[in-house]
Amino acid sequence: MSLQEQIRSNLVRSALVVMAFIVLVASLTLVIWYALDPSIALIIAIIGISYGVFSYFSAGRLVASVAHAKPVTKGEQPELVRAVENMSIAAGLTRTPPVYIIDDPAPNAFAAGRKPSDAYVAATTGLVALMDQRELEGVVAHEISHIRNRDVRLMTLAAVLVGVIALMADLLMRASLFGGGRRDRNNESNGLMTIIAIAAVIIAPISAVLLQMALSRRREYLADASAAEITGDPEALALALAKLGNDRTPLQHVTRATAHLYIESPLRDNVGLRSSLGGMFDTHPPLEERIHRLEEAGGFDIPDPEPLPQ
Repeated sequence: MSLQEQIRSNLVRSALVVMAFIVLVASLTLVIWYALDPSIALIIAIIGISYGVFSYFSAGRLVASVAHAKPVTKGEQPELVRAVENMSIAAGLTRTPPVYIIDDPAPNAFAAGRKPSDAYVAATTGLVALMDQRELEGVVAHEISHIRNRDVRLMTLAAVLVGVIALMADLLMRASLFGGGRRDRNNESNGLMTIIAIAAVIIAPISAVLLQMALSRRREYLADASAAEITGDPEALALALAKLGNDRTPLQHVTRATAHLYIESPLRDNVGLRSSLGGMFDTHPPLEERIHRLEEAGGFDIPDPEPLPQ
């Protein structure tokens, strides 16, 4: 399948996932309306909408703040800024995205923003130190691909919808527990709606996260393929991904809400329930599979990376 065919296929799948998000939000809204007193339901709806609008339009600034990312100049980080400039030109962007740096030894990078005109590329000091210029350009090309393919807008929207659903589900639970049910029902009806509300509180956020993960995983594969097309050097990205997989340094500032933005999952080493679910809630496909796809596309095999010094 050609890159353009992959992009078209991804657009169709993404549209279906967004429609599923809309159905999920509508279903949760209906549960809230029928389970709670109308005045309380209206308050929850207003809070959810306000939170969503604010989060969407301030997403870029919020992500930079959470990640502790700061704008950087070419004089301060010449290799990184040069890589962003070169890959932006190669990708055909009309604007070179601003470059942000994160003072963190863990190698990682992400792109954020609602649209190409306000998107930016951020990388850690650990990434710049670990990669040579060829590999750094492969990583940057991956992030530029997210901007060119409009992934940043879609993933921002998905993250906002996940947050809105989680917030509304939490408010539904609190209102149900503290007597916010409809007054025009008997105790038996209120009891049934409480059970339905509790089920919605459990199912809705999990379903939202799974939908978000479905979007994120597919777009990582597509961004890898797009990066290989931009650079004409799929081996560079494969080598970079192998280095990322070999480095176990934990990222200092990351949340589950922003983890899906990074080129490599910063939450991969989590333990407990999440790690025991077979990767069901992972934001990224396995690095080994991503490397394998690049090797197949480019007709090469990269050596296993040398173990990093402890």
